[in-house]
Amino acid sequence: MHVLRSIDKLDRVGLEGVALLLGPGRRDESGDFAKGVGLGPAQIDIILNYLKIKTDLRAQTCGELERLVSPSAVGREGVDELRQIDDALTAAGYDDRRVLIDPTVVRGLAYYTGPVFEGVLTFDIVDETGVKRPFGSVFGGGRYDDLVERFTGQKMPATGSSIGVDRLLAALKVLGKTEDRCATAHVLVTRLDKNLTAHYQTLAAELRRAGINAELYVGTQGIGKQFKYAADSGKTVTVVVGEDEMKIDQVSIKDLRLGDELSKNIGADRKQWLEQQPAQFSTPRSELVSAVRTVLERYARSGE
Repeated sequence: MHVLRSIDKLDRVGLEGVALLLGPGRRDESGDFAKGVGLGPAQIDIILNYLKIKTDLRAQTCGELERLVSPSAVGREGVDELRQIDDALTAAGYDDRRVLIDPTVVRGLAYYTGPVFEGVLTFDIVDETGVKRPFGSVFGGGRYDDLVERFTGQKMPATGSSIGVDRLLAALKVLGKTEDRCATAHVLVTRLDKNLTAHYQTLAAELRRAGINAELYVGTQGIGKQFKYAADSGKTVTVVVGEDEMKIDQVSIKDLRLGDELSKNIGADRKQWLEQQPAQFSTPRSELVSAVRTVLERYARSGE
């Protein structure tokens, strides 16, 4: 942890200052002396080379990290995780201009067990000293597989984040975006097959780019539970894609409100009603956005 604390001071003391903190120690401008970690020159060089890896391309960063940590099995596993994250981001439409891999980010690694992340606003502000700088971080988090077990005794994988509410509000005020808005997602992209996760990411991203609030289901429960979640959380539409739909390049759309209304008048033959699926229809993959929008606009016009 002492090494990580030294790395976390990079923005304030620079590479030279970090090298001193990793080695014999560093005296700051006030004269206070911070005791160093006591690493040798060869060990410090490895860490400094790691901290210098910062490119504008995620794939390039992964490649440089792999070359540096290749002797370590744990290091190679970490790079593989970063590549999986890169694949998911690419599938969701987040290019290198939106999300970077930054080896210098340090968070509460006493309990994080995997990748950590920060959300940073890049527009410039003038701070209290009159210096122009980017606004900076507004939220952060990471993977912590062991934290739940520490309190409950139950093994459970988890990823979480926290928002700096005061900082986010300050940013919204600077940008003039503090008016009331509804950010509820009306569409749920379901997950039938974990091997198609990247495809589901692409569907959700496509809907969002078209101005349609969409949520991607990230749990592991079956489709019935996913439909229940969609209904309980007030969704209007679900998007369903499995192997059958993939083969014919189609998506299945379910109108939850219509399905709920029709279910009130099923009658005795519930099995036949379920087989007919009156509120569910298929559409070509290329018409996903227009099909979903048609359903949503139907209720927007009726004021529901």
